[in-house]
Amino acid sequence: MDKTIKDMLERRSIRKFKPDMVPRELLDQIIEAGLYAASAKGQQATRIIAVTNRELRDKIAEDNRKIGGWEAGFDPFYGAPVILIVLAEKDWPNRVYDGSLVMGNLMLAAHALGLGSCWIHRAKEEFETAEYQALLAKLGLADEFEGIGHCALGYVDGEAPAVAPRKANRVFFVE
Repeated sequence: MDKTIKDMLERRSIRKFKPDMVPRELLDQIIEAGLYAASAKGQQATRIIAVTNRELRDKIAEDNRKIGGWEAGFDPFYGAPVILIVLAEKDWPNRVYDGSLVMGNLMLAAHALGLGSCWIHRAKEEFETAEYQALLAKLGLADEFEGIGHCALGYVDGEAPAVAPRKANRVFFVE
């Protein structure tokens, strides 16, 4: 079986990470894979913020927890030391689709390199706040962006989840 297809079939969402930081060379490869995701009309209207700073990572996790309504102490990023935040230009009509393709590439690249990942929502709500708009401005992102998703990233702590059986009757051929 082709390695790419094998990675697609074996990738799982990870919900328990080791605290070990991911080396920059692996992050660079994963981010590059995200940047090569297909985009409508080749516009490349997405951006990626790589958060490796522990203090900022923990702040984002706490804000995400509050938005999600979980109890204090819950980490919605499951201990992942890295968060790759995918944003898209707010006025681009294909922003959610393009950002989703970036997220898929990030997660597949992570798996191919021996890392775990999990798509975490609520980036949209975070980046609607003045605080996160200020973060974008600090990074030099002057345009308006919508948060698409967070890719929690790190080394898997324990075994990856088993493959869930695929539901039947999901493909229809018109020949």
